[in-house]
Parts: sequence; C-alpha cells; structure tokens
Amino acid sequence: MKRLLILGAGGHGKVMAEVAEATCEWNQIAFLDDRHATLNGKLRWPVLDSIRHADRFVSSYSHVAIAVGDSALRLDWLSMLSLYGFKTPALIHPAAWVSPSAVLGASCVVMANATVQADANLGQGCIINTGASVDHDCCLSDGVHVCPGASLGGDVCVGKGSWLGIGSAVIQGVHIGEHVTVGAGAAVIRDVADGLTVVGVPANSISGGLE
Repeated sequence: MKRLLILGAGGHGKVMAEVAEATCEWNQIAFLDDRHATLNGKLRWPVLDSIRHADRFVSSYSHVAIAVGDSALRLDWLSMLSLYGFKTPALIHPAAWVSPSAVLGASCVVMANATVQADANLGQGCIINTGASVDHDCCLSDGVHVCPGASLGGDVCVGKGSWLGIGSAVIQGVHIGEHVTVGAGAAVIRDVADGLTVVGVPANSISGGLE
C-alpha cells in the first residue's frame, strides 16, 4: 500500500493533499501537525500526531511531503526526513504541464494549471503554485516559491529561499538572488541582489534600489 504523510495541515497542506489525491497514486493520505489534537476529525484526512514525531511513522508511511510555507523550515525538515529514511517525491497536479526535459528536485510541488517548460531545473522543496509559469531553461534553487499567477521568462535564475508574489512577472535572463521577496504584481526587469524586497512596476527595492 502506497501511503503519503503530509507535514502541515493548514491551507497549503490541504491543497497539497488534493494534488496528491488527483494523481491517484496514493492509497492513503494523512497529516502531521502540531495542532493535531484540535484538527483531527475536522478535515477529510486524519491528523495523526505532531510534526516533531515524524520519525515514528516511517515504517507505515514511506513517502512524505512538506506543506510548510517558511522555506528555511521546509528545507530543514526535508533534510531531517531524508535522514529518517522517508522518500520525498515531487507532487505534480495532473492539470499542470511539466516538460519531460524539466528536472524537479525532492519534495517539489507543481499545482493545478501551472507550467514548467523545457530544460527548467528546480531545486528541492520548490513550490510552483496555481497557474504559475516557469519558462524554458529557468534555474530555481532550493526552497523557491513561485506564487499563484506569477510568470518567469526564459533563462531566469532564482536563488535559494526566494519568494515571488502573486501575479508578479520576471523578464527573460534576469538573475534573482537568495532570500529575495518579489511583491505581488511586481515586474522585475533587472537583476536583484540577495535579501532585497522589490515591489512595483518596474520593480524597485523598498530599501534602496536594484543591483
């Protein structure tokens, strides 16, 4: 029996559970969440225990997905779960398009109506959210979150842990550094240095300009 354990039973976790259901690959889906005592019985899926007790379930749930929004925490849990012996598959909604030449790292998720085009390379724990688009030859480092409706042109590189807000757009060839936040609806037309928050059209840093 193929069973999937999802860490985090919030809104993102519920969407991931429905992505997993839509693939028809799993005989059973369950959650771990630190609020399990109040959540169990209120969702369509069981909430078994706290996340900190994940190691207790490796014999009964061989596969795990991580529905934690914080990228650093998501990557820390990914490393720990691998040490426990869990398998950490990518989840792809059947209504998404992922090119056969694209590469997806462990525990990536591609939501409904999202697109990942030819030779794109996604690191571990990336989220390509509903209706987002990652064009050809893009390179996304570990923990990147491309929010709903965001679009990346071809040959865009995005550094570890960066977050591209709802409806944002990045033109082709741009390099975005690590731990960058791109505001909702922003249009990024130039490279962005590590750690900046950029907003607007065209996007500018709220702390003093782009690279």
